[in-house]
Amino acid sequence: MAPLTILVASYTDSIYTLSFDPTPSTGSPTLQLIARTPVGYHPSWIASHPSDKSLIYTGLEQADGEVVAIKYGRGETVGGGDVVARARSGGADPCTLLVTEDELIIGNYASGTIATLPISTSAPYILSPNPWTLSMPFEHVGRNKARQSSSHPHQIIFNPLNQAEKELLVPDLGVDKVWRLTKRNDGKWTICGHIDFEAGGGPRHVTARGTTLYTLLELTLKLAVHTFPLLPAPPTPLTSLFTLSALPIPDTMTAAEILLPEPNASFPETFIYTSNRNDPHSEGDTIAIFSLAAGEGQPELVNEVRTGLIHVRGMMFGGDEDKYLVVGGVEGGGVKVFERIDGGKGLEEIAKLGEDVVGCPTGFLWY
Repeated sequence: MAPLTILVASYTDSIYTLSFDPTPSTGSPTLQLIARTPVGYHPSWIASHPSDKSLIYTGLEQADGEVVAIKYGRGETVGGGDVVARARSGGADPCTLLVTEDELIIGNYASGTIATLPISTSAPYILSPNPWTLSMPFEHVGRNKARQSSSHPHQIIFNPLNQAEKELLVPDLGVDKVWRLTKRNDGKWTICGHIDFEAGGGPRHVTARGTTLYTLLELTLKLAVHTFPLLPAPPTPLTSLFTLSALPIPDTMTAAEILLPEPNASFPETFIYTSNRNDPHSEGDTIAIFSLAAGEGQPELVNEVRTGLIHVRGMMFGGDEDKYLVVGGVEGGGVKVFERIDGGKGLEEIAKLGEDVVGCPTGFLWY
């Protein structure tokens, strides 16, 4: 098997290029730093263009938010990228991006705005310097006053249940809602519904399967489950809540990522993987694994894997049949690759790079 390339977003000024070789001729799997591409302050999220995987976008988490387009090479050896375009993000601290064929959709965390920019796969790549923006509604300070004093969109994805990509889901940590957006006749996005959560929960990321929506609540470390109708629909009632850990949960802990890989021949059972962070345990943060063997909408916590990482923020599956999981510790431990074992119920560390090599990793992209 040829080595795999992993791009790493970070809370430094760079995006890192790593090479992961799961089957080297010399023995154990290896993880190596290939290049470092300086792009600007805190490029914490990266996403690729759907039809040109060599075109990568990142957001710079700063008060005068900025997005950057980067062009990488293709082939067996991938090095650093070249910055080919920059533009304003339409707000402060862009923390999430969704790339379509001709549009870059941006979530600005601190300013509570969604923005869009027209894009293309050839120069000038970003076709306008002036983003269109939408301010998200905010009525009052939430239960967690330190984290819920304004709208905080934390992720933007297409509704996985709407194959036509006509609806956006936007978890808003600041208002305890997931917003549902559709396009108006003029091509601009507008709010058309929402899903409510427990006060102070802080929805951060979502995923879906069948007719069920799974939402990670960052502030209360819970997995929320909703039966999820297509639009038009009234606000969706909560089906159930599940705690992300069977272990003691200190007040300092929060949750970060939720992943729901598609089942396949090697991993026929469906599992949800969530990351917990800021665990004071000497063996670092955990990844909680939930089985859906009991049925859709009925997650059962079956395992918690200690990572040896501090402040796990981002993780992503990759490789053949999503066999591998790359994970990073923003505040310590560097980057590690785990292999799924026991049919997906477990994770085994097989390769790592220290924090002295890859600083403050926040997100990943299997290239």
